Amino acid sequence: MRVAIDSGGTFTDCVYLSADGEVKVLKVFSTPADPGKAVLDAVKEVAVSSISPEVRHGTTVGTNAILERKGARVAFVTTAGFEDTIAIGRQARTSLYDWFRSPLPPVVPKGLRFGVAERVSAEGEILRSPSAESLASLREAIADSGAESVAISLLFSFTNPQNEQAVAEALKPLGLPVSVSHQILPEFREFERGSTVVTNAYLAPKVSTYLNRLETEIGNAFQAGTVDVMQSSGGIIAASIAAEEPVRTVLSGPAGGVIGAYRLAQLAGFAKIIAFDMGGTSTDVSLMDAAEGGPRTTSDSVVSEMPISVPMLDIHTVGAGGGSIARFDQGGALRVGPESAGSLPGPICYGKGSLPTVTDANLTLGRLDPDLFLGGKIRLDDARTLQLMDASRGPLESAEQFAAGVVLLAETAMEKAIRVISIERGYDPREFTLVSFGGAGPLHACSMARSLRIPRVFVPRMPGALSALGILMADTVRDYSRTVMLNVTDDTSLAASFSELEQRALDELLASGSTGDLKRSIDLRYAGQGYELSVPFGKRHLDDFHALHQKRYGYSNVETAVEVVNVRVRVTVPNAPVHLATQTSVPGDGAQAILKMRRMYFDGAWHDSTVYQRELLRAGDTFSGPALIAEYSSTTVLPPRCTALVDIYGNLVIEVDAA
Repeated sequence: MRVAIDSGGTFTDCVYLSADGEVKVLKVFSTPADPGKAVLDAVKEVAVSSISPEVRHGTTVGTNAILERKGARVAFVTTAGFEDTIAIGRQARTSLYDWFRSPLPPVVPKGLRFGVAERVSAEGEILRSPSAESLASLREAIADSGAESVAISLLFSFTNPQNEQAVAEALKPLGLPVSVSHQILPEFREFERGSTVVTNAYLAPKVSTYLNRLETEIGNAFQAGTVDVMQSSGGIIAASIAAEEPVRTVLSGPAGGVIGAYRLAQLAGFAKIIAFDMGGTSTDVSLMDAAEGGPRTTSDSVVSEMPISVPMLDIHTVGAGGGSIARFDQGGALRVGPESAGSLPGPICYGKGSLPTVTDANLTLGRLDPDLFLGGKIRLDDARTLQLMDASRGPLESAEQFAAGVVLLAETAMEKAIRVISIERGYDPREFTLVSFGGAGPLHACSMARSLRIPRVFVPRMPGALSALGILMADTVRDYSRTVMLNVTDDTSLAASFSELEQRALDELLASGSTGDLKRSIDLRYAGQGYELSVPFGKRHLDDFHALHQKRYGYSNVETAVEVVNVRVRVTVPNAPVHLATQTSVPGDGAQAILKMRRMYFDGAWHDSTVYQRELLRAGDTFSGPALIAEYSSTTVLPPRCTALVDIYGNLVIEVDAA
């Protein structure tokens, strides 16, 4: 039995294949104090003890450890004289005009940075090996430091890892997790490489303990079972690998949403999409074009001021979600987020919270039906919500006006995120379809699409659990890379570099008994540049680079020499496909799915609106707003001047009138 689970800030979503192959969904409240409890509860609810579940997991354990600065105490080992590189960084200021902004303190304090006397040249020649005495002294110093994990990143170890291997071997007797840069990230730029390996070491104890415990508990609850983990790059890896390289799981859950959005949009015939995933605590957006290879990865991500250079899907995140708390600041201005009510205490309407949130605002505006939340499993407390929203409205005239302001501010923050990944990168959002999912996404999608002039909204089946569905659909993926610094015309050296990576990949495939597809890519730049662009390797990679540079930066120069910076190999092992049921499309008006009428607030006035049960809609049904479409995992709001069509997969295709 295949089960995919995505742990969110408010809900833990479970998507699974039933005995007859049907895709089903379950949502349970997350347990932030013990995330594994919600995961295990969900698996136990959908599986029987006599089977061996194949569990795929999108985890936020690593993400939360970074955001909350609750990782391990890390000892950082580098070449003597470069101990402070990890703190100096690039001296880039994220808020150029904020004179009073203080950066977060480095996760490795001064007393935990250690230098070792060694040196490797840029060409890989060993100029000085660490002595036995210096290694013994280093081992003793780290033992006395109280470190819980070790990160090793020596200069130019990506050209020759011999000295780094010697240091790691010398520290083995300490019994601590050791992360080495030539395994985690064998690429140049010592700050980014050091930061990435430090992040890995920072997460390793917590993530490995969590995954090992989860595997044990699933093994105890069932006859047997396997646990795989979603990577930030959009592929699955075994839990044992994720435990050793947890830095690859930092965007685990959001990556599942991107994969799910792309796969379902492709089935429905949409090639150019913007994925919009709004959950309880944050919103993730990503732009994809099938003509450009679909989901795109980046190797220069920053998470909570920590640069991470392993491949990640290109996802932009903002702190706006259904649980984002609304308040008036000292100057009397209304603010929304980034603080979130989470699952405990949660929004007011869940019964335990007392601070107004975006979810409470939607309920106040009639855009959530209190009797239909989670398929009726939970009744939202609308009376208490209205009372506390009215008490929190400050100088505004009514609770409705306050709620409308809260929704507007949240949508403005999310619209800005979409502008960042589209307009600021040379893409016209009017050419794309907005794919909306997450528990809260479909509540806001049409309004945001109208503001951005996006003509169409696509709400997939089970939108509140699409990230889990994407995890279920994802293939197993491994990424390999190496810095080479070659002229783009040096075919012989390029071939040798690719062969080395591919041999490593094939060896790992052979050891696991798998077969997979290998794809090559290269990072290119014009001579003299300090940044590069990644393109697929092949007959047209040089032309592709010039075209991408033109699109990204507004110019290209075919006369300038081009350098190869990194070579990359991605291995994809296709997993068994997930077949989604289809219906025959028959024109209809959705009358069979109408539950009742209710009033919803739009543009400063209340409107009589139709409430539909999404599970009762049929392929070919077409209807217009204002309407509310309720289902188990989410709620879709159809404002006035919007028209929805149900396609053969049960997806909602909504045409948005920009007027």
